[in-house]
Parts: sequence; structure tokens; C-alpha cells
Amino acid sequence: MLKIAIIGYGQMGKLVEKLASQNKFEIVAKIDPLLGTEINDQTVAKADVCIEFSTPTAAPENLKKLIKLGKNVVTGTTGWHEDLPVIEKLVESNATGLIYGSNFSIGMNLFFSLIDSAAKLMNKAKDYDLYGLEMHHNKKQDSPSGTAKVLSDIILQNIDRKNISQFEKLDRKIKANEFHFASIRSGDIPGLHLIGFDAAEDTIELKHNAKNRNGLALGAIKAAEWINQKTGIYNFKDIYEQILEID
Repeated sequence: MLKIAIIGYGQMGKLVEKLASQNKFEIVAKIDPLLGTEINDQTVAKADVCIEFSTPTAAPENLKKLIKLGKNVVTGTTGWHEDLPVIEKLVESNATGLIYGSNFSIGMNLFFSLIDSAAKLMNKAKDYDLYGLEMHHNKKQDSPSGTAKVLSDIILQNIDRKNISQFEKLDRKIKANEFHFASIRSGDIPGLHLIGFDAAEDTIELKHNAKNRNGLALGAIKAAEWINQKTGIYNFKDIYEQILEID
């Protein structure tokens, strides 16, 4: 039975606990300042893999501590990736395993692949302009979301006429080479991401609408199962097809 330590006991941490137990994995530690617990060699000693959902400011130090303790980690926290080069070196020097990603939902990663294919096709249809929209709950701590940034990168990589993303409010006419991606934060929206292609004759929209956060937690649990006893650093979107084969 895979033994998991939960790092960050907020909404996602609690959901990981619930779904891991339902899927016959054992939770051996819950680490969160609000619980009076911290990462050290005793609290995570029994864990095979640690699943980290904290905040952009807390994540880098959490990851550094866990890696130095020789623990394999799955982190679903976004907004910290400027520290990725340092984390990569630590993973290599400590011979541990780490999976990170902007979104651990299997459905969203399938959506990434669909947008990649659609963008390659729409690159030839020069009459279509493009836009993006993402919506999340009002407790989300970063904007735009990491998922929005990934979708934007996919568009820029495949659409020759777009080479700059604009995530902010514009007080001017948008330029032809700019891809505008808007963000909304309100209520308890689990997550909605939309890419649109608009021409004079019609509009095409591709949308992923999360019904709840279960997909994120289940993806992280599957990732923990996959990274157990492996070494190296991986982006979830690059390996999710392998993780699907676990079943």
C-alpha cells in the first residue's frame, strides 16, 4: 500500500486525503502550519511519496526540505516555477523524483492535447482571431492561472500570427500579434478554461469546465503512484499518458 504524506491541509489537501483513502492508499502524515506540524525527518519518515498543495510562497521551501530528506514529491501548487532551476538541481543531487504541473486533471491534460491539435489546424485559417478565458474561485491566489499560461504557450507555439500573450486589462486597441487571455475570480468556481477562434462568419470555442476539484486530486494521487521509487523531474503534462496506463 502506497504511503502518502500531505503537505498543505487546505481544500486540496483534504480532498487528497479523502480520495486517497477511498483508493486504498494510506495517509501517514498531514503537514500544515495551522495543524502545528512541519516538514522534518520524523513527520515524513513513513511516507513513500509526498503530495504538496500549498501556496506559491510556501512551495519552494517545502519542496527543498522534502527533496533534501530524500522524499519523492508531487506538487500541484502553481506560481513558483521561477524557482524550478534550483529545484531541478536539488532533485538531481539528491536522486529523488518530482512531478510538477499547472493542472493535474487528466481531463485538462487531454484538453491541452486537443488545443495543440486545434491550434496547428487553425494556424492555416488566417481569418480567425483568437482569445482565451479562465474562471476560478475567489480564494485562488494567482492570476492568470498556471493552466492559462500553459494554454497560452500552446497557442503561441502553434499560431504564427500570435507571438505575445496579454493577460492584463488593455486600455488601447489590441495588436494583431497579441493573444488576449482574460481571468475572472468569483464565488466557488472550480475552474473553467476556454479557447476561442472568431471570424466574421462564425465562432469556434473549445472549453474545459471542471465540475469539481476531484480530478485535480485524483491526478495527483495517480502521479504519486507513478513517481514512487523513480528518480528525475517531470512535468505532469508530458507523462500523463503514461500515468493513464496505471489502470
